[in-house]
Amino acid sequence: MDMGIEFIDKQGTFCLKNAERSSYLYFPLANEQGMKSCVTPLLGGDAKGDQNSFLLQPVSSEELHNNRSTRNFWCRFSDGRVWSATGVSAAQEAERFSGQEEKTELLAGMMWHKITRTAEKLGIRSEVMSYVPYDAGKLEVMMVTLENIGTEEYAITPIAAVPLYARSADNIRDHRHVTSLLHRIRVREEGVFVTPTLTFDERGHQENKMTYGAAGYAQDGSMPQQFYPTVEMFLGEGGTYLAPEAVYRQTEGRKPQEEAAGYPDELCGCEAMGAFAFDRCTLGAGEKRTYVVLLGMASSEEELRNEMKEYGLPGRAQAKLEDTRRYWRKQNNVLYTTGNDSFDQWMYWVDFQPMLRRIYGCSFLPHHDYGKGGKGWRDLWQDCLALLVMNPETVRPMLVDNFAGVRYDGSNATIIGEKQGEFIADRNHITRVWMDHGVWPFLTTELYIRQTGDLSLLREQVPFFKDAQSFRGERYDENWEQNRGNWLLTKHGDRYEASILEHLLVQHLTSFYDVGEHGQIRLRGADWNDAIDMAKERGESVAFTAAYAGNFTGLAELLAVYQRKTGQTECALSEELFMLLPDDTAVYEDAEKKRALLYRFFEATACCVSGVKKNIPIERLEQKLRAMAEWMKRHIREQEWIGTPEGMHWYNGYYDNHGRRVEGMKWTQGQRKTQGKAPVRMMLTSQVFTIMSGTATDAQVREIVRAADRYLYDEKTGGYRLNTNFHEVKLDMGRMFGFAYGHKENGAVFCHMAVMYANALYQRGFVQEGYRVIRSLFGQCMNFSVSRIYPGIPEYFNAKGRGMYHYLTGAASWLMLTVLSEIFGVKGAYGDLMIAPKLVAEQFDAAGCARVNCGFAGKNIEVRYCNSKRKEYGAYEIREALINGVKTVGADCETVDAAQTDSLGKSIIIPKERLTETVNVIEVCLG
Repeated sequence: MDMGIEFIDKQGTFCLKNAERSSYLYFPLANEQGMKSCVTPLLGGDAKGDQNSFLLQPVSSEELHNNRSTRNFWCRFSDGRVWSATGVSAAQEAERFSGQEEKTELLAGMMWHKITRTAEKLGIRSEVMSYVPYDAGKLEVMMVTLENIGTEEYAITPIAAVPLYARSADNIRDHRHVTSLLHRIRVREEGVFVTPTLTFDERGHQENKMTYGAAGYAQDGSMPQQFYPTVEMFLGEGGTYLAPEAVYRQTEGRKPQEEAAGYPDELCGCEAMGAFAFDRCTLGAGEKRTYVVLLGMASSEEELRNEMKEYGLPGRAQAKLEDTRRYWRKQNNVLYTTGNDSFDQWMYWVDFQPMLRRIYGCSFLPHHDYGKGGKGWRDLWQDCLALLVMNPETVRPMLVDNFAGVRYDGSNATIIGEKQGEFIADRNHITRVWMDHGVWPFLTTELYIRQTGDLSLLREQVPFFKDAQSFRGERYDENWEQNRGNWLLTKHGDRYEASILEHLLVQHLTSFYDVGEHGQIRLRGADWNDAIDMAKERGESVAFTAAYAGNFTGLAELLAVYQRKTGQTECALSEELFMLLPDDTAVYEDAEKKRALLYRFFEATACCVSGVKKNIPIERLEQKLRAMAEWMKRHIREQEWIGTPEGMHWYNGYYDNHGRRVEGMKWTQGQRKTQGKAPVRMMLTSQVFTIMSGTATDAQVREIVRAADRYLYDEKTGGYRLNTNFHEVKLDMGRMFGFAYGHKENGAVFCHMAVMYANALYQRGFVQEGYRVIRSLFGQCMNFSVSRIYPGIPEYFNAKGRGMYHYLTGAASWLMLTVLSEIFGVKGAYGDLMIAPKLVAEQFDAAGCARVNCGFAGKNIEVRYCNSKRKEYGAYEIREALINGVKTVGADCETVDAAQTDSLGKSIIIPKERLTETVNVIEVCLG
């Protein structure tokens, strides 16, 4: 049996045979109007608008094979035989492992999914095309085509059957039956519609405003003739979704009640069923017939029916499918061409994943069954990374709005509203501070400024978030009154606003002084690894101390550019912030004095600020930030570089809640000593940020790579594991150590951090080493017989190498950014375009070519590299470049302003003014 995924075009369309033989597969179907669906090869999955409006029953990953309440389409032959066009019947399920099962083929592209099923014994083939129209509200479309592949004609009665859940996800285990009593069901001429009287969830009892429904049309526009609007009526006594009585015994259904205004008593208080039978049809040999099944929800029955009726028009559903395909292809405007077509098409799906996360948030797919659909703080900033490449004009207002979530103690709001820039106070007094949260806003902001040259962003005035939480979650502000709003006020009662630069400084300066006994920044509730959550008192994160150090350097460099390009020599900051910019730097050396200074700052700003601002010379501020960065890096180098008797070296990244160094060679309590060697404890995160920040020297990077290859690399599970096996449920560190080793945060190949490892290596010039990381992840993803996922990158690979938590992962944004800006070397240089390729020899095609299409500065660009001799990275350099056919760099050419370009070598900078065409072709000759 063929177990491989095959790409069939240049837009990521892929084919997979017998997909139902793989468990846990699901495919996203959604739009930007709020419809969020997923389908399995057997048309399982669910559909919803949000946490409180699920059209189909919510499913987690285990329900994908436990649950048989799928989107089904039955065919009842005139001779009594029964067949499911989606493969979900008792007989078909029993045949699945018989060797005689039906042949199926999955074909899928962005936001569309087609399953073709062939039953040769019955002489019938079905094709089920599923999609969510890109512009039609909360609708999902199933186009079911039945084809007679035999030599004789036969008659069949088609019956669509989709259970309608029609309520909140909370009601799965909270009053499931009681909430069915709220259902009011109508049968109309085209389908079944259910309008619950009330909502019954965490919001309390409220009048319901949502109608859910299922409707059907034949290809000539005709509608069903019989309806089975409740589960009881469809299944019958003793029936199941695999063998429903209405199908097998041909029970009589209901007729529409088009004229009735009320709800029939017998249809009130029941579980709803979108089941209906069309007229019997006769199919001659080779003849086809198509039916459209629509699932949806809207604010009224009238609105939903009107939206659905459009798709009952002959050909309308097919036309809208084509529109939807074109729309999503247009959104994905980054295309790669290398010597590996599978890699290029895989990246097409990786580039699509950030769009999915903007729609789904971090919930609403089967493995992502936590939370209620909202985004986290990191998500706000990391999703912007992909947007900066694909749709940069939307990023600036997002950045400005996002900064309004920063508190003046350097922490941030953790309850994020549904609207952009909406942050909500934690009314339940549940406080948690992730110490890494201050890192991400700067990384995203710096990238934005490099891409656009928009240094004025740093001057934008934004308020600070305020609620009862203060002192980084250690105290509760009894004076805070919610009715005054969630904004920091001055002592005069005015809302305090400050520059985005001040917001960045608050996040970093407070972190600089918030240190533990070893002088590293306190871990508090966790850092990037949410599962390191049990070292709140004495835990420290060396890894993210290094990350902050890198940001301090970046901030200093950004200020230098700002002064040079704008001519501004001073900036205004609150007078309180000067407390964290002392002239006497001796305080840096004493952890207790640093904390004492920080707490004086907290005392001064816990309730309000003065509102008075003072100017500081930018050059002086830059020098202070550089001094802080260098102190942090030096402190880490002197204290945290560790090794083994075998001569392996790397950085320790953490201290546990007993104040003990986490990494190194350690015995666990009561562990039996074997061969005189303690187990090695090494964590990938620790190495990523010491490399990325410049804390690790080049020589140390080489040592880290050697140790990571020795202790963390595992080819069979996709590459670099997040940590070695600690052989301990380490209760003084975090819940991750309660997970089985090789799963999720405890030693899985966690793609997000693996990609950041690659990014860090590329940034430092370790190109072959970085490429190995990317190549390993790609190889694992596309080895379907092991990974069992569709194209794209998952959150992690488990101990068996299976991809887990697919689609909604920040790994995609970082991988997209790494491939475009580091591997292809297309990046911003404060508004101008930098070209700095780091492609290895095998990434060029047979002719020595590679190219990328993307957007930059509001223009479309195509960067073509020619490496005719296929030289390896390090052996080639840029010889010449042409822009739209005009030689721009190289001998005897119209050269770019020499002040803005490396004339030749590893990189060139092209002023954005030179990009004058609709599509700008930049040809770069490497030699």
